[in-house]
Amino acid sequence: MSQKGRDLHRTKTRYVILGLVFLATTFNYVDRATLSVAASAMRTEFGFDAITMGLAFSAFGWAYTALQIPGGWVLDKYGARLVYGTGLILWSALTMMQGLVHLVTFTFVALFALRFLMGIAEAPAFPANSRLTVMWFPTKERAFATSIFQSAQYFALAVFTPIMTWILHAHSWQAIFFWAGGVGIVLGIIWLVYVHEPRHHKGVNQAELDYIEAGGGLPNMGDKRDQIRWSEVKALIGNRMMIGIYIGQFCLTTITWFFLTWFPTYLLEARGMSILKVGLVAAIPAICGFLGGLAGGLWSDWLLRRGFSLTVSRKLPIILGLMFSSTIVLANYVQSDVFVIAVMSIAFFAKGIGNLGWCIVGDVSPKQIMGVSGGIFNLCGNLASIVTPLAIGIIVKEMGSFDLALVYIGTVALIGALSYLVVVGPLKRLEIGEDEQATDRPPVRPASLQTAQA
Repeated sequence: MSQKGRDLHRTKTRYVILGLVFLATTFNYVDRATLSVAASAMRTEFGFDAITMGLAFSAFGWAYTALQIPGGWVLDKYGARLVYGTGLILWSALTMMQGLVHLVTFTFVALFALRFLMGIAEAPAFPANSRLTVMWFPTKERAFATSIFQSAQYFALAVFTPIMTWILHAHSWQAIFFWAGGVGIVLGIIWLVYVHEPRHHKGVNQAELDYIEAGGGLPNMGDKRDQIRWSEVKALIGNRMMIGIYIGQFCLTTITWFFLTWFPTYLLEARGMSILKVGLVAAIPAICGFLGGLAGGLWSDWLLRRGFSLTVSRKLPIILGLMFSSTIVLANYVQSDVFVIAVMSIAFFAKGIGNLGWCIVGDVSPKQIMGVSGGIFNLCGNLASIVTPLAIGIIVKEMGSFDLALVYIGTVALIGALSYLVVVGPLKRLEIGEDEQATDRPPVRPASLQTAQA
């Protein structure tokens, strides 16, 4: 059969899986963003100051960050379908419960605890996303696939921030949590019914499996692993390339968490906008971030197809994206709301272009510990989910404005660009020697972690 004939008979199930990953990631971020939309009303009702609100924002990050490595281990052991689907239902239920915190005496304690538990439930989500794209997509399509699920964070803010602000205006802050959590529970049930690994999915034919594998995908990676060797983990976190990637992801995630937490409050308090206007205006940078995310993935894959190395194809969008994200500082020097949103939109568009960290993790992680590798990567990145809300809360309370907070965000973005430029070096697949994979042999020491050209 000709190549054209094989293409016609090849199934496209990987794109359906990608669509479900996109939806799950969207509500991953919708549930995180519920508090940012409700924050102003809750501060008024309960008398929370900026630092107290910063603690509430960061509660999710404490648990989410701490559980990344255990979450990756659970993912490698039990598989993406079960862990992700169960987690989606659980974190959505916890979101709904946040709408009831006003019924208890210790409102802040209840809110903090529920956000903390939600962070635990969401911990395996992004390592699962990375694992699924490596299993389902060849290398030449992986940046695009990664950009799709990464762009869900911008899509969530662009589409659902106006919806949530309308719910707040028309109903109450409690209704935001009930609505977002309810939709997530339904989506989790759909996930458990449909999603499987490639070799076990009824909708996949052999032609699609061959195409994925021939292109560098790992459909045979399997969805479970019984044992994780900590010598492998030690070697992973001691690798210079990975350290540079971890630093870069922390910097990218810092930008994300400003928009996820304090951005609506910035528009309300620093710029004096109404809540309905905030809902509409906050969507504009998110739309730009969404477009930037798609552009970054397409650009990276295009560079790879044009013959550029993996290093150039992945690092160039990230470095340029982080550099231009630092322009967020210019918002301190303009008065017009139009120019403020233009600056924020450019910064978030650039951040979207550079948001390829998960693609790189798929390209360079040892295939035996893909979940744990993603967990370590996400742990380092999401330290920003703790640091950013607290740092901005302290800055705003002590300085009385957001000016220094924006300087902080811009500086961190430049540090991320520098890390990819100087520390990361060439991108290569980290591999574990064959002798370490044999179950009847003792583990090889961490020095056996070798690099091979991806």
